[in-house]
Amino acid sequence: MTRIDYYNDPNAPKANSIAVAVSAFIQDDEGRILMIRRTDNDLYSIPGGQLELGETLAEAAVREVREETGIECEVTAVIGLYSDPKHVIAYDDGEVRQEFSICFRAAATGGTLQTSNESKEVAWVALGDLPHLNIHKSIALRIKHALSSRNEAFFT
Repeated sequence: MTRIDYYNDPNAPKANSIAVAVSAFIQDDEGRILMIRRTDNDLYSIPGGQLELGETLAEAAVREVREETGIECEVTAVIGLYSDPKHVIAYDDGEVRQEFSICFRAAATGGTLQTSNESKEVAWVALGDLPHLNIHKSIALRIKHALSSRNEAFFT
């Protein structure tokens, strides 16, 4: 299924659903960020996805990282809560979802980089390489918040 992210776009379709999503910001010992290149929109992103019934938010983040990257991790903190109604995601099945995502900081504990049906590329990306990647504004904001020295969670 393909998707199009709209942010502050007056021509965006109106949201018709909302779902809880999670994402995980992980850096290695060299300060590189674990990133994927999504198969559904070809954009670079930190790993993440939708909460499933029967799991906690942290469990969902760990599962999504494993599924999309092959990396095992543990959640260590909350970076932010993102629910901006000006950010909607349109899917080709007609669903238009309002953003509602919790971004966690996590630490890699093992595993090997591997792609999945949701990630056509998985890499540890140096901070200096970020400006050269096609990253949606909403993910760039999460990365900016994760790299800030703020101790409290961000929220919209």
